[in-house]
Parts: sequence; C-alpha cells; structure tokens
Amino acid sequence: MIKQPRTVVALVLGLVAGVVMAGGVAFGLVRYFDSGVPDLAYGPPRFVKETAGIEHSYDGEFQYFVGGGVAVFDCDGNQKPDLFLAGGVNPSGVFRNESPSGGSLRFEPVAGAGAELEGVTGAYPIDVDSDGLVDLAVLRAGENVMLRGLGSCRFEPANSLWGIDGGEDWTVAFSAKWEAGASMPSLAFGNYVDLDDRTRCSDHQLLRPVGASYGAPEILTPGWCTLSILFSDWDRSGRRDLRMTNDRHYYSDGEEQLWRVEANEPARLYTHDEGWQPMRIWGMGIASHDLTGDGLPEVYLTSQSDNKLQTLAAGSSSPNYEDIAFELGATAHRPFAGDVNLPSTAWHPQFDDVNNDGLVDLFVSKGNVEAMADYAADDPNNLLLQNPDGTFTESALEAGIVDFGKSRGAALADLNQDGLLDLVVVVRRENVAVWRNTGAESRGNWVALRLQQPAPNRDAIGAWIEVKVGRHVQHRELTIGGGHAGGILGWAHFGLAEASSAEVRVTWPDGEVGPWTNVAANQFVTVDR
Repeated sequence: MIKQPRTVVALVLGLVAGVVMAGGVAFGLVRYFDSGVPDLAYGPPRFVKETAGIEHSYDGEFQYFVGGGVAVFDCDGNQKPDLFLAGGVNPSGVFRNESPSGGSLRFEPVAGAGAELEGVTGAYPIDVDSDGLVDLAVLRAGENVMLRGLGSCRFEPANSLWGIDGGEDWTVAFSAKWEAGASMPSLAFGNYVDLDDRTRCSDHQLLRPVGASYGAPEILTPGWCTLSILFSDWDRSGRRDLRMTNDRHYYSDGEEQLWRVEANEPARLYTHDEGWQPMRIWGMGIASHDLTGDGLPEVYLTSQSDNKLQTLAAGSSSPNYEDIAFELGATAHRPFAGDVNLPSTAWHPQFDDVNNDGLVDLFVSKGNVEAMADYAADDPNNLLLQNPDGTFTESALEAGIVDFGKSRGAALADLNQDGLLDLVVVVRRENVAVWRNTGAESRGNWVALRLQQPAPNRDAIGAWIEVKVGRHVQHRELTIGGGHAGGILGWAHFGLAEASSAEVRVTWPDGEVGPWTNVAANQFVTVDR
C-alpha cells in the first residue's frame, strides 16, 4: 500500500499467457459506432498561471537555440512529481514538489543535489540499475552525464560506474528500452549538428549493456541532425524500434529514419523497399499514442510550418505511414493568435487527456528558434482538444495558456494530485512557466496508474496499458524518450468522463497479459506484477 494524500490501491495482477493483438480497424474520419468512443466531449479546462516558487531559465547562444527540456519524476519517494530543469549556459536544477493536494503549485530548489551542471540541453528520468531510485540521463552540448539517484533528490555521476563514455557531441535526444535477458537498458543518444563543423550532422550512439556495465557504443550512421528519438513497438511485434525525427535545415541528402533494433543484432535502417516512406521535415519532437483504437500507436512529429500526424496504412505490416494531420485538424501550422500570417515553429508534443472526458488531447509547445524573420515571432502554444469523431479543436485561448515566449520543452503532469493535468513549459531566456489546471465546467473522473515489476526494468517500460469503459478502450505504451529534450516517469493518467470505475489490463514488456481488473475512479493505483 502506497501512502498518498488520496486513496491509493495496490493491485497484484496475475499473469495469463498470450499477447494483445492489434484489432486491424481501418482509420476513418468518423469512427465506427460500435467502438464505444464517448459521444460527448467536455469543454476546455481552465489553467491559472502560478509562479510556483521556481526561478529558472534556459539561456545561451547557438548551441542552445534547441533543447530546453524538463524531466518529471519522483526523486524523494513521496509519489509527487518533482522537476529537473535544463539551463543551457545556466546551471541545471532539481526542484522538489511541495504542492498541497489540490492546492496551488509550489516547488523548492534542492541545493547541493549533485545535478547542477552547465551546458545541459535536456534530461530523461530512468531507473537504470533497477534499485527503485530514479536516475537521470542528462544531455549536454558536450559530454552527456548519467546521474545515479541516491534518494532524497540527491544524485552522483555514474558514467564511470556504468562504463559510459558521454562523448563530446551536441545531444538533444534520448530514448531507452530493455532487451530480453539484459539487466540494464539499452540507451540511445541522438546527436544534432557537429559543434566543430556546422555544415555536417553528427552520428548517434546506441549503448547496450554487458553485464552490469556498458560496452563500446554502436554508432548509428548516417546521422541527419536529430532532435527527438523514441523506442516504440510500432507494429506490436514485441520488438521496439528506434524512430528519429531530423532537422532538414542541416542536411541535403537525408530524411526521417526508423532503425530496426533487435537483440543481439546490429541496428539497421528500414528501407524504402520495406515500406518506409521518404520524408523531410524540420523535425523537432515526437509524440506517440493510439488515437484510432486499433492498438497501434499513431505518431505526431513537430516541425516548422507543417506538423505531421502519421498512422500505419490500412492492412500494412510494414512501416508504411500515411499523414492524417490535415484530416483531423492537427497541422497547427500557423499561430491562432499573434503572427497569424506566418508559419509556426513547434517543439514539444504530448498526448494526454486534459479535461478527463476520455478523449486524448494534444499539447504542442511553440516558439521562434531565435529571430527567424520568415517564421512567427508571436507563436503561442497549442492545446488541441479531441472530439468524438477523432478531430481536434484548438482551445489554448479558452484554456488560458496563451503566452508569446519562445517555448521549448514541456510536460503535462498532475503536479498537485487532484486528478487534473497541470502544465510546465521551459521558455528560452525567460523563467519557467507553470500553469495549474482548475478543471473544466464538466469535471470528469479519472484514474492514474503506475506499473511495477521485479528487477530489471522495475517501471515496466515497454508495457501496454488498456483502460476500458464500456466498449471504449484506451491503449497506452510506456516509453522513455520522444518529446523535445525531456520526458516523464511516473503516473499514467486516463480520463474516464462520467464512469465511476474502469477495467484495467496490462501487457507486460515480455508479452504476458494480465487479466482485466476493475478499478474505482479518482484514485492513484499501483499495478504490481
């Protein structure tokens, strides 16, 4: 039993052999009537901007035009999400969550945390050694640093301990997965422009464990100036491949990439002959979520002027993706306020249900790179609320989160444990922006889930969670990576609309499936394997 300000239930779910099979439902603008999708969407939630006790900015010149990530995780064991914030030329910092349940957001800087580093572009939380204490993969313009969690929001450098060479590249992207039989995760570092030669892109590194440390890195080449990477089981094969989104500003012969990464085999790029479609964008961020209800994740890619929302072509067993952003109203290619006649610059995307109506919404951070005259200077963040037919409606103005700073990394997370997702945004050269979600006019129910299994991979990264209300099933893959320069490790949030309970099932990372288990609404629930 976890002690929480609210009721928290620990479930022990037994295992049943088998796998969850994709339903193969073809995508359409109007969903099938028997899909059980809620037929009523709630209005926009109302956010209130708060100082939250945080004074921290991401700053610096060329090598900090990109990056500016936030890592959200529990560093002191009280189940509340704490923050690690990149600073660029300013020191990075850890901020402990002191918010009262349901109250105003409040954080305190942790002095002497061992995480104060300069040159930091972003960070991702991950329990590398499966000791129950969250570690950090800290990305830098220069040597990347792995920080081992010591508890009480304290950290120590772990590159030498784990045999990791942090390199000297300009790194903004990271992802990780656990491969069968490995005691530690495989780590992928995505690199951007060569700091010594701005006319070329750096290659990437894939580190695989050898016992309790890491061997020599596998070089993933060609590198085409990557700003976000994500391991995902895109075809529900049980193998998690590595998606990369690349900035075409710095290459003339490259494209988006998908690397096939199998255990005990060198990574290799999927080819056009295998169905991979060539695409060139100013790729900056990745978000992945099953929007169509077929058990397969769609992929949102942020860019300048033209964001992409991709789904697998109907019936395809290969990585043959089609773009559906225009059809669903999710291109977000120009500002809805401010410089409305110029193209937008998008960074961090995240799918989540901000108004608890059971329909997954999309947040996208926006901001000019620095002073690019051909792109919007006043470029507010997007909050796209999903409608029952799968389309999205821009709602940031009604939600109260309009801001004209140069936003970068961001996170939607329930910071005060009231069942509503709050918002943290890193803003270039300005103080971090924090908004508290005060709810929508119609307040929906919710459930927050956290998975736990024996070491290794205690947080069950690679698992799939299903939450069913009536005929409507939400599918979510637990991943580390994506976004822009930062991510979340902790509670997975599901809106339930008017339902007072939901059925929950977990497909664990090795493919074993637990039973459907009933869970009451408005709880934080730990699912123990």
